[in-house]
Amino acid sequence: MNEKPRFRHEKKHYITPADHAALRQRLGRVMQTDPNAGPGGTYTVHSLYFDDWQDTALREKLDGLPRREKFRIRYYNRELGYIKLEKKSKIRDLCLKESERIDLNQCQALAEGRIEGLADGGGPLLAELCAKMRSRQLRARTCVCYRRDAYWRPEGNVRATIDYDIGGGGPWGFLNPDRPLLKSPGITLLEVKYDHYLPEYIAGLVEMSDRSCSAFSKYACARHYL
Repeated sequence: MNEKPRFRHEKKHYITPADHAALRQRLGRVMQTDPNAGPGGTYTVHSLYFDDWQDTALREKLDGLPRREKFRIRYYNRELGYIKLEKKSKIRDLCLKESERIDLNQCQALAEGRIEGLADGGGPLLAELCAKMRSRQLRARTCVCYRRDAYWRPEGNVRATIDYDIGGGGPWGFLNPDRPLLKSPGITLLEVKYDHYLPEYIAGLVEMSDRSCSAFSKYACARHYL
């Protein structure tokens, strides 16, 4: 039985390429790499973000509102046989991610704004997005692609990811993994997510005493150039 999604703690830090190399060594010794990743625990993430005509999701992020949400579609590497619709909700430094699988035709219809009858063939998250595409005029706005190193430990359900080689573009061509994107050079981001506690030995590994916590958003970063 699938567990009910729960709010989790989330912390982000800008890091340097030297930090990245050191963290890969440290985390690789004590944490498990993502089982779906390729050699070295790395995979590619392709995301398509939705927003309304007023750019509400973008403005709420930039204004630092403590409560906000956004919808996105996501697939990994070049695998179009496994596509997820996700809704990410934030309350201060707590985040909740809800997701469900959609098929290629549903993904294409959402990307093009064709939602008539679409909710009939999906789950509650697809129905919610379709309803908000009608009521709030949500539409696909930006796609983002990046490489990710991912690590996990069962104690505290800790997940540490390092995102880099981040690029963005318009919503067209989202299902073409070879499409050219505008890159955000020099940006590398460490994210640490956990349930009720962060084990001390992992906290020590990811401690970035000279790196301030960040509210970085890959969606907002991509929208800066588009």
